[in-house]
Amino acid sequence: MQPFRPADGRPVVWREGFGKRFTVFVDTEEEFDWRAPFRHDGWGVGAVAALPDAHRRFAGHGVESCYLVDYPVATDPAALDALRAVVAHGRATIGAQLHPWVNPPFDETLSAHSSFAGNLPRALEGAKLDRLTDALTGGFGTRPTVYRAGRYGLGPATLGLLAARGYALDSSMRARYDYRAQGGPDYRGIGNDAFRTGPGDGIVELPLTTVFTGRLRRGDVRLYESAGRFPRGRGLLARLGLLHRVALTPEDMPLADALEAIRVAVGKGVRVLNFAYHSPSLVPGHTPYVRDAADLAAFWRWWDAVLALLAALDVHPASSDDILAAAI
Repeated sequence: MQPFRPADGRPVVWREGFGKRFTVFVDTEEEFDWRAPFRHDGWGVGAVAALPDAHRRFAGHGVESCYLVDYPVATDPAALDALRAVVAHGRATIGAQLHPWVNPPFDETLSAHSSFAGNLPRALEGAKLDRLTDALTGGFGTRPTVYRAGRYGLGPATLGLLAARGYALDSSMRARYDYRAQGGPDYRGIGNDAFRTGPGDGIVELPLTTVFTGRLRRGDVRLYESAGRFPRGRGLLARLGLLHRVALTPEDMPLADALEAIRVAVGKGVRVLNFAYHSPSLVPGHTPYVRDAADLAAFWRWWDAVLALLAALDVHPASSDDILAAAI
């Protein structure tokens, strides 16, 4: 499944003076066992309590964070209190993230296939989106306009459903990634530049930034796909410094690779660098990326170095509201 043909998108033209920007989107979600089958229950939201301190740390660097909140978080009183404190501090916006396996109504059979919301029947995907949107509107007093599909699971009906509900910015497409083996979408043809899509071009799509680095980076996705046909082919190219696919996240992306990816992206003229992380990574033991205190310290070292490089390259923070205001 490929939910979007790149040729259909109209590239965003940025208003004069917008410059080079970066944004941080936070997948603000429940804690669950990433290795276990999908289930409707068995999750917690305790890690959300770490968000106010983390947000103050980011905001101290001038970072604008967009918290993409899913249903378990949006309906938990303590989690809502933590997020309201974040919003009150400033430099924060609230968006929506749909994890269909924990977002009612539960009319689907749980499976890897149904964990991508875009694979659900249109009416069920819309009903889940309504429950999530209503919960966020009730919790924060304003309707969200920013969306991310959990597991990056857009489908053929999603953009229309979003537009009908007033969403204006989507960040579900993970540039240069392919989830077809798990039943999900194929984003290999999606690049890093923002574009307009959906009914009447009414939605700004801001893909998660993915950069190819290395001496053979001009071969980008074509060479990367070819290397994948051989056992450990991609790992060999990366170890030799020839080609490495780098997403802008501290989760499983080494710092040196991320710094090089930022330099490459800025050099290629990418106007908005889109960073992301999962909120449970702020507390050790909830994600594969932050298993202990040492991993958490490395998480923060990653951000300190990345934010220092962005400042040196004259790449400034942008909120989701800034992006929508500047996108023509």
